[in-house]
Amino acid sequence: MMPLEQCHARNALIAHTHDHDRQAAANAGCCGGGHDHHAEPSWRAFINPAGCFVGLLIGLLLDNFFPPERASHGWAITAYVVSYVFGGREALLSAGQDLLRFRPNIDFLMLVAAIGSAALGEWWEGAVLLFLFSLSHALEGFILGRTRRAIGALMDLAPDTAVRVREGIEERVPVEILVPGDKILVHPSERIPADGLIRDGDTSVDQAIMTGESMPVDKHMGDSVFSGTLNQQGVVIVEVTRTAGETTLARMVRLVEQAQSERAGTQQFSTWFGEKYTWLVLGISVAAFVWFRLTTAENNWEAFARAMTVLVVASPCAVVISIPSAILTAITAAARNGVLFKGGVHLERTATLEAMAFDKTGTLTIGKPRVVEFQMATGVTEVKLFGWAAAVETHSEHPLAKAVVDGAKSRDIAVPVAEQVESIVGSGIQGVIDGKAVAVGKPEWMAERLTDFPAETKTAIDAARQRGQTVLAVSCDDQFAGWIAVADTLRESALPAVNALRELGLKPLLMLSGDNALVAAHLAKQLDLEFQANLQPQDKLAILQGLLNQPKRIGMIGDGTNDAPALATATVGFSLGGAGSDVALETADVVLMSDDLRRLPYAIQLARRTQVILKQNLGIAFSVMLTLLIASFVFPLPLPLAVFGHEGSTVFVILNGLRLLLWRPPAERLR
Repeated sequence: MMPLEQCHARNALIAHTHDHDRQAAANAGCCGGGHDHHAEPSWRAFINPAGCFVGLLIGLLLDNFFPPERASHGWAITAYVVSYVFGGREALLSAGQDLLRFRPNIDFLMLVAAIGSAALGEWWEGAVLLFLFSLSHALEGFILGRTRRAIGALMDLAPDTAVRVREGIEERVPVEILVPGDKILVHPSERIPADGLIRDGDTSVDQAIMTGESMPVDKHMGDSVFSGTLNQQGVVIVEVTRTAGETTLARMVRLVEQAQSERAGTQQFSTWFGEKYTWLVLGISVAAFVWFRLTTAENNWEAFARAMTVLVVASPCAVVISIPSAILTAITAAARNGVLFKGGVHLERTATLEAMAFDKTGTLTIGKPRVVEFQMATGVTEVKLFGWAAAVETHSEHPLAKAVVDGAKSRDIAVPVAEQVESIVGSGIQGVIDGKAVAVGKPEWMAERLTDFPAETKTAIDAARQRGQTVLAVSCDDQFAGWIAVADTLRESALPAVNALRELGLKPLLMLSGDNALVAAHLAKQLDLEFQANLQPQDKLAILQGLLNQPKRIGMIGDGTNDAPALATATVGFSLGGAGSDVALETADVVLMSDDLRRLPYAIQLARRTQVILKQNLGIAFSVMLTLLIASFVFPLPLPLAVFGHEGSTVFVILNGLRLLLWRPPAERLR
């Protein structure tokens, strides 16, 4: 154990290290014309509606509770003007910018309606319209601000300093100067400053901010840890594997920022609809003025008033804002639960998936072999079998050797020292332990060396191989001692995840493996999956293309560089953030930040739930707009009622979208 000195004070947290604002409101085409609401603290977004409301309230009080001969009406007008300034300031800036490009937007419609109300002497109706409109702006900004701050808060959790250990000397340094290979010391209750591997010590780490896992994860020597996660119990030495700018946390922030800037097809529709429909509303309002003047209106003012009502109710603010607000809220909710969508388009496509393909090694399995079965010869104990095997395998770098050594450690078996160790290429390894000649290797090699290799052992070994296991035979002084079977094992989350996907109606569920058919068949049987084995990357690609041509919308989840072509081809590519290679992470459309496959059905359920919310929002918005529009032509619809109906639907769809922050999938589907 490297010498550890006294505990240091808990690391200071960084204040604001990452502030790349993507202006998602502008890109999404929301009401508000793209102003950067969420660059400011959330409370500042409500200054305008608050000022508008105060001006409106004072104006109403002066108009209704003070006699006009005291010039109270003049002061009331002044209060209304103040209300207009607060309520219409951002709308005026947005409308002015778009009018210069001859592209009037929804803000322009609201300003025209408010000014028209004032011209008719209905100052308070115009003020109410601007108040509700500015309130919907503030709620929109609040949603987008929460999205940015939820991710920014993760960066705030990354320590800005680390205790670097060199030749037993501890030194606190900025994390920016850490390079791969540096050793850092982390005490209990401190956040881990950089991505790395534990080189000394055991602990448990709270990874909730990164992976969404609710329980701490035990970490031992050789296990990976992430920057920003909380070391809970032990003192550990961590070897840095990534610089500060390339940690998993930093990449996670970049991915979410990218997601905020990429628009789904429904978002693009809302942008197009808002731009084109604005011209239509202006035309309808002019036509309504002419119609009312020629039919029911007694004078121009009455016709103008009813035309203003038509303009208000026909404005599609609720339609346009309902889509991006729900999508960005869903992206935020997903990020909180360890799922990163790289854009609204991928969220939208995830909801349409009909089938799912899995890589095997490292995705459905943990990606490294473990001891799964063993058998001792008569007179040999488990301690002797693993002690002998681990003693010689300690000198080998082969993954199977490491599995045997880990198997001995997990059983708390003391591993003796082996001497004169010699590796027999393609066959096995041998050495001397306490004067006894020990060999570990392929059963065929061992059968050639030994005269007493039992026939029943060959049968048991063949059965193990049929189960997809790799068998190592062990001998001591040319006497058969037993065998140890090693295999890459299923992730604990694989079966519940596959079952959940099956409940969601995805079919087929297909495993694509480069491994041999025997191993793949055994694993596929455990999960009740269809499978294809002995595949090269181009084979996986061809299989996916065949399914896509059926046509079938299919997702693909993988972790390795060889999965990148298939991930890019699938309707939606998923990658495991903890186990995934850099290439897989960059190629995938959705990243599961933990290696918990149950995040996969969660992502699909969230995407589908988002589509339900979008349909609800659009249905409500169009229904209210159409109802009010018909009513405004059938009878003189009071402007206040039109304002409350129109802006009320806008506020409603925003709040309806916010429900996604609280949504959780049915618990039984994630068990």
